Amino acid sequence: MGNRAVFLDRDGTINEEVGYVNHLERFHLLPRVAQAIRLLNQHEWKAVVITNQSGVARGYFPESLIHQVHQKMKDLLKKDGAHLDGIYYCPHHPDIGIPPYRQKCRCRKPSTGLIEEAVKELDLDPSQSYMVGDRGRDIEFAHQIRAKAILVLTGYGRGEWEYSRDQWKVKPEHVAEDLFEAVQWILYQESNRPNLGKGE
Repeated sequence: MGNRAVFLDRDGTINEEVGYVNHLERFHLLPRVAQAIRLLNQHEWKAVVITNQSGVARGYFPESLIHQVHQKMKDLLKKDGAHLDGIYYCPHHPDIGIPPYRQKCRCRKPSTGLIEEAVKELDLDPSQSYMVGDRGRDIEFAHQIRAKAILVLTGYGRGEWEYSRDQWKVKPEHVAEDLFEAVQWILYQESNRPNLGKGE
């Protein structure tokens, strides 16, 4: 059996939702995010970011900015004793931009290409894992990979839950105020599962 993971959407879940992070100065961690990820680290869960970044295809910023933003994210988390085990992103869009960024790829959520890459590199078991995000497509994505889904009400989450959930094909296992509350719920659920010792 592979490692358990909590897959994390980025914008609106980890950092403030600002439309597109087209400059380093627009990236700000949401409250309690570092504490949430530190909890996952302490309980030996892999923390893995899975994010669509079609702003590259749209021409809003170069792909190099994504790497700079992710370095800033890692640096900010490190200051609070937290770390990510992997970051996977999709820069494509099926209809906008120029090749190679305009393409019908397998990595754009809710397609599963990024997860397949993460599973291989980090030896993960999605069926023993969770997905946390602020969009309906994150919930659909969780269903596609057989992970449990949690919707956070940060970012687009509150509006999506209030106005769009009736159109969703699948519903989340839990709705949390933010990532910290989501992680607390995960740890509570897992601590109450029978026969779930470390390494099993």
